[in-house]
Amino acid sequence: QVQLVESGGNSVLPGGSLRLSCSASGSIFSINSMGWHRQAPGKQRELVATIASNGSTNYADSVKGRFSISRDNIKSTVYLQMNALKPEDTAVYYCNFRLRTTRWEERSYWGQGTQVTVSS
Repeated sequence: QVQLVESGGNSVLPGGSLRLSCSASGSIFSINSMGWHRQAPGKQRELVATIASNGSTNYADSVKGRFSISRDNIKSTVYLQMNALKPEDTAVYYCNFRLRTTRWEERSYWGQGTQVTVSS
């Protein structure tokens, strides 16, 4: 059984910063990609950023230059540094890992979500 636990969500003023973390635990053989998605009220879940096993990154246009994703493979943890936050960044943020629990099986796992609120 694999579990993803997120932390770091909070309420901040516009222009502020937050750092989200997501750690995986359980029977893990290897981790491929890690990423963050978000879902605002009344909207569909959208991709925020991903980081591949080789360290290559991908960002939504709306967060480029403001957010930075990184990973610690030893700790099975992914981070999302969010700077210059805007009210439109308000959402529940979910981490996502594609990982193998055995040599032959890879699937996607999701965290429980952490709330980020940007408001004055």
